Amino acid sequence: MPRPRTVTVELPSEIGLHDGLSYSLWLPKGQARGGVVVLHGAGSCKENHHDFARAAIGSGLAAIAFDQRGHGESEGALDGRAARDVAGIAAFLRAHLSDADAPVALRGSSMGGYLALVSAAAARAAAVVAICPASAEGLRRGLAERRFSFSADERALDAFLTEHDEREAIAALRVPVLLLHAEGDEQVPVEHSRELARLTRSPNSRLIAVPGGHHRSVQHDGDLQAASLRFISRALGAWSPGEGSLA
Repeated sequence: MPRPRTVTVELPSEIGLHDGLSYSLWLPKGQARGGVVVLHGAGSCKENHHDFARAAIGSGLAAIAFDQRGHGESEGALDGRAARDVAGIAAFLRAHLSDADAPVALRGSSMGGYLALVSAAAARAAAVVAICPASAEGLRRGLAERRFSFSADERALDAFLTEHDEREAIAALRVPVLLLHAEGDEQVPVEHSRELARLTRSPNSRLIAVPGGHHRSVQHDGDLQAASLRFISRALGAWSPGEGSLA
């Protein structure tokens, strides 16, 4: 009879609060080649994306996942600070890397995909991975219909969503963007990512539309996580300090 094998699950290098945001920081052994900020969706939390953070450190990248305001253990309600929070966490991650100019990517799912697109410029992102990204219009509709379980400053968040359109954001970006979408997504139609792909102006961007699946299937698929990490690694390797997210 084979002997049982013990598997030790990798734990975060550090957990804590930064500017009221609860985070888990993941640092690889040796010097990181860059980092990735992991953004969860509406009603989710950072722990739901620890599988991707573990995969990131296995690829030699640092990672940080955090609870959006109104979610998990973070303070306050989700409001107009959303993009500033992403930029602040990106800066916090850079402070843990040996190079202050180390490139950082954003990887978000659903609402997190939307935030990755509209926050990329403020975060000085070197690349963006958006998985089944929500639209500002869809998020505003869900907010108005009280379909979300998280705490929100509805007036401030509605104003933020009105001001930050993901179509305008992706058209302005000049860094690589990877869009991943399940064709069977029952919440955000795959046509939304196809429209975003048509607006993308970076020559190294691409769309992967996956047959079947559902709204949450892509983000936890091991093969697609590996594809995301290869995309991020190539983009970070080509990054030049001061390049910026806009033309």
